[in-house]
Amino acid sequence: LPFGCKKGHAGRTPDNRSRTAQASRGSPARYGEMVIHFLEGGRRTGPCRPFAVMIEMFTDGACRGNPGPGGWGVVMLDGDAAHEISGSEALTTNNRMELMAAIEGLRQVNPGTAVSVHTDSQYVKNGIQSWVSNWKANGWRTASKQPVKNKDLWLQLDALSRDREVQWHWVKGHSGHPQNERADALANRAIDQMIG
Repeated sequence: LPFGCKKGHAGRTPDNRSRTAQASRGSPARYGEMVIHFLEGGRRTGPCRPFAVMIEMFTDGACRGNPGPGGWGVVMLDGDAAHEISGSEALTTNNRMELMAAIEGLRQVNPGTAVSVHTDSQYVKNGIQSWVSNWKANGWRTASKQPVKNKDLWLQLDALSRDREVQWHWVKGHSGHPQNERADALANRAIDQMIG
């Protein structure tokens, strides 16, 4: 169930999209070209319990070749409980995987929930905190009048962020931060599982 869920909401994400991946922990579910893995400690199928005042979320994306096969990983900390999800795409870019990690992580959290998102992507952090408002005002064009890349994902992230109380933090990647390293490992494992 999504974080901050209420009894009777089983089977739907906060944005009301029906999903079936909740049925068995650890089994992948396919949505179009993307594979999402609900890992040990991941989304629950039982009754909800109260969540911590602030959910801590650590996101990361990976890509082998740019473009190439990519993956994303999310570690969510709710008090003393950890929850993990990951996913992959056959042909993508690193920036898209960084965005997907943040998007899929926030989709696990009900609107109105306070979330602290930690990313090692300045592209994601600066984009959602600074650039996206200018892009929208300029008809989704950059300062150089070029179309914004990955507009489809920025639209999703912007909508999810506005419906939740999100604090954004940058963490240096590959610097030994435990949760960031775990998110990176999840992203790379998702790629390995996809390509065999």
